[in-house]
Amino acid sequence: MNAQAISTLTYSSDAVSGAAPALLAVRQLRLTDFRNYRQLRLECGQEPVVLVGANGAGKTNLLEALSFLAPGRGLRRARLDDVCRRGRGDEPSAAGWAAAATLDTPEGRLAIGTGLEAGRSESSTPRRAVRIDGRPMQSQTALGQHVAAVWLTPQLDRLFLDGATERRRFLDRLVTALHPQHAGDVAAYENAQRQRSRLLGEGNRDPHWFTALEDTMARHGVALAAARADTVQRLDAAARLGVGPFPRASLAMAGEVDGWIATMPAIDVEDRLRSELAASRLRDGEAGTTSCGPHRSDLAVRHLDLDLPAAEGSTGQQKAVLVSIALAHARLVSLSRGRPPLLLLDEIAAHLDEERRRALFDEVVALGVQSWMTGTDAQLFAPLRGRAQILRVADGSITAV
Repeated sequence: MNAQAISTLTYSSDAVSGAAPALLAVRQLRLTDFRNYRQLRLECGQEPVVLVGANGAGKTNLLEALSFLAPGRGLRRARLDDVCRRGRGDEPSAAGWAAAATLDTPEGRLAIGTGLEAGRSESSTPRRAVRIDGRPMQSQTALGQHVAAVWLTPQLDRLFLDGATERRRFLDRLVTALHPQHAGDVAAYENAQRQRSRLLGEGNRDPHWFTALEDTMARHGVALAAARADTVQRLDAAARLGVGPFPRASLAMAGEVDGWIATMPAIDVEDRLRSELAASRLRDGEAGTTSCGPHRSDLAVRHLDLDLPAAEGSTGQQKAVLVSIALAHARLVSLSRGRPPLLLLDEIAAHLDEERRRALFDEVVALGVQSWMTGTDAQLFAPLRGRAQILRVADGSITAV
């Protein structure tokens, strides 16, 4: 549904007690022509935020807007022009879209704005604009210096069953929270990989082009693989502790390049990857793929309490492992960077039993994380009353509960 009026809500944090102050918190969120929101201004405290309402009311759209405060394609991985509010005839807004926020950070108040620039040519590739404290940024990767956002959505319930691509994307969000430059390394590697694949598909055999692209892939590929290895090693130690009724988990990287990283200096791994890429040009051209590189790595997760791979557990057990990893990661980021990530939990309570719901809520409050949670049943969030901001979303408008 399209909201036709400006929706504004100011929430007083004086009404909430018992929560540790967040070191990273959205204090004001402003949306323009974003999904079903024509105009929205939401002001809130530092505490966890609960969004309740019917399916389709716009709860997940708010989480998606928050996810754009960090580098990447957002919670839904949508095309930039698909995020625009749809008008009559299902046409996207010609003015583009914008999401802006004022945040509390360890360095003080920070203003972030991002969105699809208005008036761009239909033939041009949509480009995401980013401003920090009013200054235009060259790249969205600058956001990673200030904000990390990690999310769990119903779509991730199949994370351990689906292909390795989704697990790498999930992992790369966790890595970026600890290594802000990681998003830039991933983007540079993937861009060079696409160009190399295109040239191979066209039958181009100019060695100068391939040498340059493979050098880029080697440098950024080894950097991103090393960042993954560091994050997984540290996260594995944290996840092995478990959180209350949530299971202990182990994490490890699985892949050819990951094996090299574990046993060789980084400079030697770069040389090895360059050599492998050069030697596989003909084979990769015929197969239409890139046979070697960190894009073929996988994240292996094990449910330690059951002593089996996470993929072999029940749906509920897999969900519990995923939440356990997210909480361990939030603790790790808070200790390592002095600020927690924004934790976006879509429809999180419906698939947890009462004991685990209470444990999740208690941990979020204890961590001081400004977690944004959604659900259709406000009663499931009853243990958070007095400790969180509970808001009702209906047809693009927001009211306090």
